[in-house]
Amino acid sequence: MSELKRHMGLFHITMYGVGLILGAGIYVLIGEATAFAGNSVWISFLLGTIVAMFAGLSYAELTALFPKAAAEYTFVKHAFKNNFLAFIIGWLTAITSMITAATVSLGFGGYFAQFIDLPITVSAILLIGVLSIVNFIGIKESAWANTIFAIITAGGLILIIFLGMTFETTESIDYFEMPNGTIGIVLAFVLIFFAFIGFEDMANVAEEVKKPKKTLPRAIILSVLITGIIYILVSLSVVRIINWEELGQSAAPLATVAEKSLGVEGSILLSAIALFATASTVLITLVAGSRILYGMAHNKSLHLSLSKIHSKTKTPWIAVIGILITSAAFTIIGDIVIVANITVFAVVITFAMINLSVIVLRYTEPTLERTFRVPINIGKFPILPLFGFGVTVYMAIQFEMEVMLAGLGIIVAGGLFYIIFNRKNIGKTN
Repeated sequence: MSELKRHMGLFHITMYGVGLILGAGIYVLIGEATAFAGNSVWISFLLGTIVAMFAGLSYAELTALFPKAAAEYTFVKHAFKNNFLAFIIGWLTAITSMITAATVSLGFGGYFAQFIDLPITVSAILLIGVLSIVNFIGIKESAWANTIFAIITAGGLILIIFLGMTFETTESIDYFEMPNGTIGIVLAFVLIFFAFIGFEDMANVAEEVKKPKKTLPRAIILSVLITGIIYILVSLSVVRIINWEELGQSAAPLATVAEKSLGVEGSILLSAIALFATASTVLITLVAGSRILYGMAHNKSLHLSLSKIHSKTKTPWIAVIGILITSAAFTIIGDIVIVANITVFAVVITFAMINLSVIVLRYTEPTLERTFRVPINIGKFPILPLFGFGVTVYMAIQFEMEVMLAGLGIIVAGGLFYIIFNRKNIGKTN
């Protein structure tokens, strides 16, 4: 069987990670978060950075041990020696990639409609189609496209930081103002965590990274740190320019901030940058999602056809087509906040299992060579993954009932698929 080709070094994979994290979340959800947390929304972003770093360190250790596609599936399978549990985690990761790609492409369609009068759903499907072609052509081309998108996206956020820090205001800003108390901070933190997810998908392109055992851990940590610092500075900047109440009511919060400071031209500029931000998120989720399907099929948890590699592009072309069709179908979903919460619910469950996997593997596979180890340990026991596990479990019970039911529905659907698929395979072998 053909293998994936290793194209990406530290710079490309770090920018890949930055592109994964920076994207639609910060451009769309910061307004909603500010409505909950007020001027103290930066604390929510700080909490998000800390929790993302807990998970990032765990991913770094595990990717150094098992640099394979379908990373979460592989990690859980090695830790718990349980195919069903591993499949459910891989299933959650794949489905959330599809939903995220679809939802963010709708966000792209909304911004695109400000420039060209085209139905949002049509724009969304066209974007998914074009970026799926990039995904099919190859990881090197996808990485370059994402690097360009990430630089433009980061440029827009750096502009917001500059505008906020140089904005002349006659009023002093109370950065600890909490209109809804600490519960507002927590609600904002849970919501904006959507803006942090994505770095975990770096592990799913491990088979296309040069020297992955050394390169991937460094890239994961760097990408989380870079984006966390940018997010905190953005959250401090926006409330200097616009009152948190006004910002919380805006459908395009960063464009509103730019318009307040630079006029209509600023709004147009940020809207244009938002197109790159959303496109970047869609591209990366399409790439990562197809690699998850490839890796699970390679491990015989999905149909083997999904593991086929194209002879010329060296990409999992059937998995690319599968993600294209499914994501396009999911574009019928509308509310980005609700879908963001469903995605985060699924992701925090995955993060909980990843943190737990680090702890379990320290005892079940103590002799494995670890080129990277999570710092702060008591003997074999890693302290930070324990904190990460506790925080993610706490986050999982903070969502509204409809969000939790939707997330549990995805898990149940995965369980049924696993049972049916394995029965068919058993029937074929008998």
